[in-house]
Amino acid sequence: MTMLASRGQLRASFIRWALFTVPLIVLLGFLAGQAGGPDSLWFQTLDKPAIYPPPATFGIVWSILYVMVGFALALICAAWGARGRTVALIVFAVHFAFNLAWTPVFFGMQEITGALIVLGLVIVTLIATIVLFWKIRTLAGVLLLPYLAWVLFAFVLNWQFLQLNPDLDGGLPDAPVERVRIGG
Repeated sequence: MTMLASRGQLRASFIRWALFTVPLIVLLGFLAGQAGGPDSLWFQTLDKPAIYPPPATFGIVWSILYVMVGFALALICAAWGARGRTVALIVFAVHFAFNLAWTPVFFGMQEITGALIVLGLVIVTLIATIVLFWKIRTLAGVLLLPYLAWVLFAFVLNWQFLQLNPDLDGGLPDAPVERVRIGG
């Protein structure tokens, strides 16, 4: 016998991992999304870029992308003994932490510049993750390419929000103060 595991065993390992990673990634994305959203007063006051899609688009696209990310992660998790697997999983974990940080920074802290920096880190670590995943399982790297495209779009969108709203970076400006003089 020259194989360590049969195709059926490998497929079963992938399925078990996918049953864990896909819901986990979707859940973590959902929980991060609870840190704020387009319904806040601050976001409503922002001038929106021309490329800003309807708000419902984000939930649909992120749900699909998180499922794809979960499957890519499952492929790597199921690749027991693959050279570089541990490093790939660590880089992915760092990357995904940056991904999850964007919503609290942008919507929660209302830091447009900070969110742009976070997206830069997301892009750099995602490219590293794609390269590492690709070396282990080509399909895992391919599954992350639409995610990269969306994050690049998000970077441009975030940049345009900053260009259109430099005075609202960091929250609503101080409310104007009305001064009333009493007496002479």
